[in-house]
This record gives sequence, C-alpha cells and structure tokens, in this order.
Amino acid sequence: MYAGAKAIFYALSRSAALKRLASRHGLATPTSFASRFIAGETIDTAIEASKRLQANGLLVTLDHLGERVRTLEESTAASHDYVKLLEAIVAAGIERNISLKLTQLGIDIDHATCVDNLRRILEPASRQDCYVRIDMENSPYTERTLSIFETLWEQNYRNVGVALQAYLHRTEEDVRRMNTLGARVRLVKGAYKEPAATAYKDKKTVDAAFLKLALLLLDEGHYPAIATHDAAIIDAVCAHVTERHIARDRFEFQMLYGIRRDLQAALVSAGYRVRVYVPFGREWFPYFMRRLGERPANVGFVLRSLLAER
Repeated sequence: MYAGAKAIFYALSRSAALKRLASRHGLATPTSFASRFIAGETIDTAIEASKRLQANGLLVTLDHLGERVRTLEESTAASHDYVKLLEAIVAAGIERNISLKLTQLGIDIDHATCVDNLRRILEPASRQDCYVRIDMENSPYTERTLSIFETLWEQNYRNVGVALQAYLHRTEEDVRRMNTLGARVRLVKGAYKEPAATAYKDKKTVDAAFLKLALLLLDEGHYPAIATHDAAIIDAVCAHVTERHIARDRFEFQMLYGIRRDLQAALVSAGYRVRVYVPFGREWFPYFMRRLGERPANVGFVLRSLLAER
C-alpha cells in the first residue's frame, strides 16, 4: 500500500490536465483544499505565514516552489526570484532560511549554468547571513546534486546544506560522505517513485533505515535536521539524544507546513527546535500531490475540504 500510494500520486503529480484543474480551485480562498499545505502563491503570503509560525516558537524555511524548468531563461529567472525572496525575507525581519531544487535552476539543461545560478543565490545569501538548503529530487539527480553541492562547498560556501533520502539504498554512504565533509544534512524519507533496485519499497524498512541514519547523523553529523512527522521515530530520536546527552541545540526536527501541527507544538513545548518547511508559489501542484502520496491520510482532509466548498 505504501509504495502503491506513492506511485499513484507521483503519476498524478505529472498530469498537466489535473494541474490545470487544481490550479483554478486549490488556493482560490484561505479555506481551499490546498491552503492547508501551501502558504499561498506570493512572497507576501509566505512571509505572513512564517510570521505566524515564528510567533508560536517555530523556525521556518521558505521554498518558492518550482522544478524541471525547460530553458536557460527560465532557470535564470528562477535564480532571480530567489534573490528577490532573500531581499523580502531580510526586509520582513523573519528568519533567513530558504530551500530550493536544482531542476528549478537548470540542472537538466546545463551543469555549469546550474552551478552559476546557485552561486548567484549563495552570494547574497552569504552576505545577508541566510542559510540555503538544496532539496533532493528523485534518484537520477542524487549524485549530480551532491556533486554540485560539493563544488560550491569547495569554493568555501558554508551557508548551504543538502537533503538526503532515507529510502535510497545508497544513502548511508552519502550520510557518511557529508559527515566527513562537515556539511549539514536534512534527512527525509523520500517522496518519489523509485525502482526496487534503488530504494526500499515497504514502510517498515524505510522507517528502520530512516531511524538508523538519523542516529548516525546525531552521533557523527553537523547540526542535522531530522525531517519526519512519524511520532514513533521522533520518540526514538528523543530517547537517543537523552541517553547520549546530546544538547537540543545540536540538531532540529523539521516538518511540513500544515502537517502534524499538534506534534510541532508539543515538541516546541518540550524544548526542541522545530523548523517548518513553508512552500509557496504558483507551481504548487506537483509538491502537493507528492505530499498526499507520502501521507495518504491527508486525502481525507482534502476531500472534506472539497465537500465543504460545495
């Protein structure tokens, strides 16, 4: 069921017709079905959402949604959009932390252009003391993403980290590779459809891999981000840091906007750092569908919202 749901929603995320239909209704009002998980289509709506989260003791990272651009002009425009986002974040006085995807910056078109576009973002981010996280996409991009990350790291950009996906067979090696480098890792389970030769397929195995890698990052990593809504895994992480006397300012939990807000609040009350991933922008549909595939329970919420709108 776990792998099947992800495959279905991944296929739906690539449907142009469904995207057009959803885009007309998904964020039309503050109560529309996607509004629970997407902080609007503009920088202003994302900043307002971030301010509300920060008022509740949460940390934030903003992601201007977009991926798989088709031209060099689109990739360059995306990098300029992120520079504008940095300027807006600084002006608003919210936390200076962003996330982005390399397919948004042209990795499919030209490697050197993608590096240049990322550098175009990292330069002002460094001057403005802003942290940049590179999201990880499906497995054909894993090594290419890490290669670009390492290129910028070797050029002394230290305000950048990367995400790794626990369901890939290769990820333990990649975690050790990043730990040796001294890089900060966001660990996620993984949301893309992958072949069995590349990724674990059943939830129990993925959960076990995630917990193993989370503990490795806590013991040997550099301010890791443990990105999960799984209460059992979170309990195991909390038990581990207590047993090992790991200070709570040496790592953080990360969760998605609109998901398990009760758990976010409980962890903050217990003294843990919790960062919320705040996605926004007009290209929200593929992200939204992958989130449904990761957590099919959210489908019920969407259906109830749709019925309420009728």
